[in-house]
Amino acid sequence: MADAAGLNLGHGVALLAAAVVAVPLFRKFGLGSVLGYLAAGLAIGPFALGLIQNAEAILHVAELGVVMFLFIIGLEMRPAKLWKLRKEIFGLGAAQVAACGLLLTGAAMAFGVAAPVAFIGAMGFVLSSTAVIMQSLDERNELSSPSGQRAVSILLLEDLAIVPLLAVVAVLASTLGTAEDGPPLWRTIGLAVAAVAVVFVAGRYAINPLFRQLARYGGREVMLAAALLVVCGAAWAMALGGLSMAMGAFLAGVLLSDSTFRHQLEADVDPFRSILLGLFFLSVGMSLNLAVVVADWRWVIGGVALFMVVKAIGIYGVARLFKASHNEALERAALFAQGGEFAFVLFGAATVAGLFDARTSAILTAIVILSMVLTPLVTIVVSRWLLKDDAVSIDDLDDVDRAEGLRERVLIIGFGRFAQVAAQTLLWRDVDVSIVDSDVEMIQAAGKFGFKVYYGDGTRLDVLRASGVETAETVLVCVDKPEAADRIVELIQSEFPLVKLFVRAYDRGHSIRLIKAGVEFHIRETFESALAFGEHVLKDLGFSEDEARETIEDVRRRDEERLTLQVADGLQAGRSLWRNNTSTPQPEPYVKPRREGRALNDQAAEVLEEEQEGQRADARLDHMVDAGPL
Repeated sequence: MADAAGLNLGHGVALLAAAVVAVPLFRKFGLGSVLGYLAAGLAIGPFALGLIQNAEAILHVAELGVVMFLFIIGLEMRPAKLWKLRKEIFGLGAAQVAACGLLLTGAAMAFGVAAPVAFIGAMGFVLSSTAVIMQSLDERNELSSPSGQRAVSILLLEDLAIVPLLAVVAVLASTLGTAEDGPPLWRTIGLAVAAVAVVFVAGRYAINPLFRQLARYGGREVMLAAALLVVCGAAWAMALGGLSMAMGAFLAGVLLSDSTFRHQLEADVDPFRSILLGLFFLSVGMSLNLAVVVADWRWVIGGVALFMVVKAIGIYGVARLFKASHNEALERAALFAQGGEFAFVLFGAATVAGLFDARTSAILTAIVILSMVLTPLVTIVVSRWLLKDDAVSIDDLDDVDRAEGLRERVLIIGFGRFAQVAAQTLLWRDVDVSIVDSDVEMIQAAGKFGFKVYYGDGTRLDVLRASGVETAETVLVCVDKPEAADRIVELIQSEFPLVKLFVRAYDRGHSIRLIKAGVEFHIRETFESALAFGEHVLKDLGFSEDEARETIEDVRRRDEERLTLQVADGLQAGRSLWRNNTSTPQPEPYVKPRREGRALNDQAAEVLEEEQEGQRADARLDHMVDAGPL
């Protein structure tokens, strides 16, 4: 670990302030947190404002953020799941590394770069940034998706590739006569194998018993220290063997994925992961040497453009060869088209071995850092302007059909967890049902359980016509997003006014909009289940069947009355009908009257009597709840 001498509390304040200001600002404009961290690091680094000079020391410490990120990913990746990804890791991953390495080496040599320098520079750029890619996938909630799992597989192969690449550097240095005396190759490989074996044995047989003892006799802070010890210890063991620290943490996470302590470990490590990963991006931004960029701007700018374009072409070609869709291949090319943190390790080894001079190492390092900075911008451009409509690839899928020529009695739009349950009643009575959804992966998953779901975006009029809405007796709108449901309701009521609409409401505000729209029936997706849940709780607490049922009916009645008032007067109406666990202040006069108020006519008397009766009923119900069963 690098010496952090020269850093004090003021530097910590500068780092935190830069992150707090830059990240929300960049996220507000849709540029992502990664770019915000990188820009903030560049601004406060030694080559800009100069608030922090020792960027390298911070970078070494912040690498633990990447290590902890991979540990958490490993906790989610059970061994059986990892085994299923073996083809993606050693097939897709190896093909991408080999193809991009050859293309980038050839491109560098075409511009007059010597073969050894071209090869090492190219292979350093091939190893994409685990931190940038994982953070981007995490922010887009795509880590658990099939495309996200393939991306993780490629990153794992790239992590493994650093070992043979370091060995190649040593071989080249020996061949060219630039190497200093070092350990033989067999010893390097032996240390790597030994490190993997140590982590495997410890993770399999030692960590679970250790945590059981700590849970029994240790405290909260000891469990936290043990969690950090597991992550850092696995990373340190791998580093001693010449392997990636992130690979060690990932392996430890996989071995603990079936442990009863996995959730505790994840909860303990995650806060450290978040802050250290942000610190890593800050330090990468600080490491960009603007003096090198200015002095050799032709090589740096040209190298960034050439390497990113050539690598993207190679990634896209390999993805298509492995039958990825155009969209997935293009997204992967944009996401992986940068160099990564392992390039710094490889370039450092080449410099020590005498294959690089200081200027070459600085130029290649600047190229890698600039590519990392540009990646968030490239992914934004690709996702917003270059990706084609998903409908283009639907025809290529054997198990997904478009919604065309459907003519059933009931049309269900959206087939998530709500619609899957609602459809059971119709299917039980053999009602003819057509189901459409726009989520291809959900359609494929539903097909495995015997459901025929057609592809179609229910917010489009042409899809509604093709789905048979004109001849349907009833349409069930069961989509997740309330905005999409409102759009479907508006289209159907405008174009097919005789069709009955049964709509899933997201919340109270959505219910009010649906009532005003005049749909046949709507229900808030969690209301009835919450009432049933509450009824069972009351019974378990000892209340009788009649008391529990009376309470639930009272809650349902009050909710209906409140909703009626809110439709007329807005969401703030009917608040007195909603029970709270704090007293609601009642308005009182400044001067208490000497005589009680009395009704001026019979109608006013009836209103006052009804109000008093309601207050007495509320008091009885409150007393029943407070006193409990007899």
